[in-house]
Amino acid sequence: MNNQLIVVCGAGGFIGGHLVADLLRQGYTRIRAVDIKPLQRWYQKFEGVENISADLQELDACRTATKGAFGVYNLAADMGGMGFIEKNKALCMMTVLINTHLLKAARENGVERFFYASSACVYAHDKQTDPNVTGLKEADAYPAMPEDGYGWEKLFSERMCRHYTEDFGLVTRVARYHNVYGPHGTYDGGREKAPAAICRKVIAAQMSGRNEIEIWGNGEQTRSFMFIDDCLRGSQAIMASNTITFPINLGSEEKVSINQLVDIVESIAGVQLKRNYNLSAPKGVNGRNSENTLIRQMLGWEPSIPLRTGMEKTYAWIYDQMKSGASKDAVVNCS
Repeated sequence: MNNQLIVVCGAGGFIGGHLVADLLRQGYTRIRAVDIKPLQRWYQKFEGVENISADLQELDACRTATKGAFGVYNLAADMGGMGFIEKNKALCMMTVLINTHLLKAARENGVERFFYASSACVYAHDKQTDPNVTGLKEADAYPAMPEDGYGWEKLFSERMCRHYTEDFGLVTRVARYHNVYGPHGTYDGGREKAPAAICRKVIAAQMSGRNEIEIWGNGEQTRSFMFIDDCLRGSQAIMASNTITFPINLGSEEKVSINQLVDIVESIAGVQLKRNYNLSAPKGVNGRNSENTLIRQMLGWEPSIPLRTGMEKTYAWIYDQMKSGASKDAVVNCS
């Protein structure tokens, strides 16, 4: 596949930028990177890659993006952390146009393989009411009661992939991401997720000398968090698999509470802060964790990078960004 054209949609974002970098490291010679953001606002941008700024909600843009491609990774979405998706349900739902038009264009252009990045937000809300949640199995997405807005869009798009395979023979692969984090992503501005937000808050508390932190909710809500390197390995393995023909979990089973996540970041920073709990802030479901039986069976592998290890790398990158005064949207230009 290294000489086949691979298209990464959402390449100007966090996961997409890392995926392009990883494909280059593996020796892929034909990569087309597409994102709606202007090139100067991409998180990572690489020479030797066909970089295109285009709105993939438009069918013609999707036709151009997928022309001549062997494989397409659809990571493009209008999304963010809980603070964004709870307040922008319509915008999240509009992302359905991206996957719908990419599937249509991929079929027209003879694309061989299509990867869709779904989310654990597809899981039924009534299975996530307890912080001591049992890991969510793939079957727990039905009967459907996903996260309003964002989760419904993801679940619908999963079905679109399934039916494009059944009706038209397009090989589609779907991974349900569980809270991906790492360097070179959003850590401020409203779209950031909990790991990056907590790193930013701890660093800001240190820099300001205030020595306190605001936590959304009571801090007892639980999640699992997957480091970007595990996400990249899993996504490409699922894309290449000839047996994973259904949506599958891609996430860590290392469940922690938000309070425990703050503990980890405080330990990395060498501080202990006063905690102020904002009970009116968006907090999402009370408990969510990945159940990895299927991915272990299908791939003989599962995400395994310890949370502490990943958070050390994430904290160090965000600290350097904030200390240097770099814009949160600063682009890393790579040769």
